[in-house]
Amino acid sequence: MIPRFRNTRLLLCWLIFPLQAIGLPVAGLYSHEVAVSSQSEGERNRAFQEALSAVLLKVTGEKRWLENSSLRQALENAQNYVEAINPRTETLQVTVPEVEPVDIGVSPDIPGTTEVQQEYINVVFARDLIDKLLANAAIPVWDSNRPSVLVWMVLQNDAGERSLLSTETNPEIIRLMQQFAGERGLPVIFPLLDFEDQRNLSADKVWSLDEDAIRQSSLRYGADSILTGRLHLTSSGDLVGLWQFIFQDQVDVFDSLDTDLQNYIYQPLDRITNQLARHFSIVASLNGNQKVRLRVAGIRDLSAYSDLLNYLQSLVLVEHIGISQLQGENLELELTLQGEQQQLYELIALDRDLLLLEGQSPENSAILSFRWTR
Repeated sequence: MIPRFRNTRLLLCWLIFPLQAIGLPVAGLYSHEVAVSSQSEGERNRAFQEALSAVLLKVTGEKRWLENSSLRQALENAQNYVEAINPRTETLQVTVPEVEPVDIGVSPDIPGTTEVQQEYINVVFARDLIDKLLANAAIPVWDSNRPSVLVWMVLQNDAGERSLLSTETNPEIIRLMQQFAGERGLPVIFPLLDFEDQRNLSADKVWSLDEDAIRQSSLRYGADSILTGRLHLTSSGDLVGLWQFIFQDQVDVFDSLDTDLQNYIYQPLDRITNQLARHFSIVASLNGNQKVRLRVAGIRDLSAYSDLLNYLQSLVLVEHIGISQLQGENLELELTLQGEQQQLYELIALDRDLLLLEGQSPENSAILSFRWTR
């Protein structure tokens, strides 16, 4: 059912970020929670397979890799990749169908409902085993530091009235976007729609996909990419819309038509997630293949030194770190990469911990010079 249209007042962010969001770290890529009906071995193995499938989707970013023969074989033996299991139980209120007045154990507090105990297991997989599996299959891995997507959306009813997407007026669309974001590890943020947003970007400008106005209004959020959509619900029940995706210097405009709201929302999100995953993912080699020299200024103490090394080690692209020289506040490193120098630069550019010094050209510099800002 399409959410009803009302006047938009305020849109709260799904995740609370500072206005300069840039790239965002995604947690929980190697774990997934599954509902189980029992603690039997068969039910656990089913849960392990479901959880591993969800993890592989988050780590690679693309559904197509689940059809890979190596991954299909791994799914059949999902228990071999499990590192830990964390069970929990949740009390749920379940609606009881109306029947003749007999004792069916209906809760006296909420007529028509009963309480049931639902069991879950959070399955944590060994990251090194998953990464090795993907490397052996030559399947790209998407690092946990991922580009943020700012979503602007406007909806039009049969009367031609337009309103910007908000949690107040369109909670179902927000919920579906959050659900997709969780399934794919995609950092989605929404504009506040405060006075500044409403002054700079009207519903009509969003409807017309005014690129300049959208770019300008999005600057305050510091997002890495911008997805703008418009949706019209026709009298026949069709969902008809147009989408615009802005990423770096590329602008992709595409239409969408469906009768199911979830499909309508998932299709553009799937399209842009695939694009981002293909841009930032790397095929991890079992042996590093390119060496890059980094010179980092601003290493004032042992804590900064340790934080820098931990940061670099967290990048899936980095296979090995060698210390070449430490002189004053300047540290020179030699990194062995599982990819290319340009990929390292783009991955680092997603956040603000390392800032490339002015005058540097990451494409052809023998040494990349940065300043540590954390």
